[in-house]
Amino acid sequence: MSASPASLAPADDAGRAAIGAATDPTLILAIRHGETAWNREGRLQGHLNLPLNALGERQAERLGAALADQPIDAIYSSDLDRAAVTARHLAAPHGLEVRLDQRLRERAFGIHEGKLWTEIEAESPEDALRWRRRDPSFGPPGGESLDQLSARVVAVVSELAAAHAGQTIAVVAHGGVLDALYRAATRIDLQAPRSWVLGNASVNRLLYSPQGFTLVGWNDDQHLHGLTLDDPGVPGFMPSASQTAKA
Repeated sequence: MSASPASLAPADDAGRAAIGAATDPTLILAIRHGETAWNREGRLQGHLNLPLNALGERQAERLGAALADQPIDAIYSSDLDRAAVTARHLAAPHGLEVRLDQRLRERAFGIHEGKLWTEIEAESPEDALRWRRRDPSFGPPGGESLDQLSARVVAVVSELAAAHAGQTIAVVAHGGVLDALYRAATRIDLQAPRSWVLGNASVNRLLYSPQGFTLVGWNDDQHLHGLTLDDPGVPGFMPSASQTAKA
């Protein structure tokens, strides 16, 4: 049966507006939490619930002030305190509620949480080797692989962004989470060495559309002058020959 003339009529203004809004990109402000004592020491935090240290609190305050005039429609955060407290500083000038989501947690590092890289090398050399090679299928006992982390992060942030088409959202999370977003936006393989910085309380900007993520700007830390580590490090616990990275 052929379609009736009515079914072929163009959508009315409201209908066209609804279709357009559903396909408008979402601006994502992806923010790493402020500094903790274990960031300073280079210990793996993972799902352990570390608070911000004094410097981290100041970083979060600066972050909130820097984005006070930035239109933000919703703020989502990992439920771990270091992210949630950072998010509350961001939310205060906007009068927004922070929506906590456990799916935005850092990568689970299992039995290695709380350890330094040198301790992992000494205690579990095979784990250290696969870690150093960025084996996407390797997960520390009781933890997550890079494949699992990436799938989790891309799924949850895509879901949150799709619910705010045409708007701006903030996502406050962790180094591993932001690394997964960077790779998704730039189409960089999980095994590729990391060459980009993910500073504490830095602002990273991405666009999301049904086609995926696009990178807009990365590691904006102008608001943190004087409040960053002397050694910028690279979050996500990616050790190099010369330094231990921060997680």
